[in-house]
Amino acid sequence: MDIQVSIITINFNGLADTCALIDTITFNDNMEVIVVDNASREDEAGEIERRYPTVRVIRSSQNLGFAGGNNLGIKAARGKYLFFINNDTVFHREQGKTPFQPLIDRLESSDKIGAACPKIRFAWDNTPIQFAGYTPLSNITLRNRSIGYGEEDHGQYDTAHPTPYAHGAAMMVKREAIDKAGLMPECYFLYYEELDWSMMLTRAGYTIWYEPACTIYHKESQATGQNSPLKTYYLTRNRLLLVKRNFHGFKKYISYGYLMGLVAMRDIVKYSLKGPKSLLRASLAGLRDFHHSQFSMLNTPLS
Repeated sequence: MDIQVSIITINFNGLADTCALIDTITFNDNMEVIVVDNASREDEAGEIERRYPTVRVIRSSQNLGFAGGNNLGIKAARGKYLFFINNDTVFHREQGKTPFQPLIDRLESSDKIGAACPKIRFAWDNTPIQFAGYTPLSNITLRNRSIGYGEEDHGQYDTAHPTPYAHGAAMMVKREAIDKAGLMPECYFLYYEELDWSMMLTRAGYTIWYEPACTIYHKESQATGQNSPLKTYYLTRNRLLLVKRNFHGFKKYISYGYLMGLVAMRDIVKYSLKGPKSLLRASLAGLRDFHHSQFSMLNTPLS
């Protein structure tokens, strides 16, 4: 039987979360679940294989980051639709046996729709909304907003609509759209790659939709931690890299000036005065490594 949906998730020292996700998936004959283990410290790949014989586990000898790990999954996947979900998400059983069917229906409703994202709610307290679509990035500051963020869900965002960007925690993408737009950009390693990939899909002629008939519950930042040096480093470096790859002309250099002259300097001053010093070092390292990336062919602007 042909595989309709390939569910792809990345595991990195997150066995408990990954197993909790798999436990909420109702398997059927026309789907597959692929776990890419990004060089976890322990043999978590082997444990997942032992617990879930029907899950395909891909072991990477090195941590390839979010995009690199997902690209391994893409190359191994057999599905017409690829559903990328964070390992710290879960489905709820009351959603039925195929909770992601509305995403498939949305993708099949138009040749122009290349990706669809579910409603994302946090998995704590009263499960407030995390994502009900995005607003566009501003031209210079790269600011945008996740629609509905932090609000209780009373059905106020239960109408499907286009969104300029997919959410990396949960997004279903057509195989043909990936073939046309290309794989996820691996130069980011962590953070902003889904925004860049969304722009690649858009340039390839596809739209992205928010589909609230499917809901995912997200624990968020279990792997990197809130306000960790790792997160600070990649956010500092990668927002500049996003500008480099996607902005052009005068707009690019104005955005550089804002991000380096105001945002980065604000963070450096704040961490210098109040700490923690680990975040100061992470901010400085992000700026340094972006400067070095200017000479890397991996990060040349896209046309």
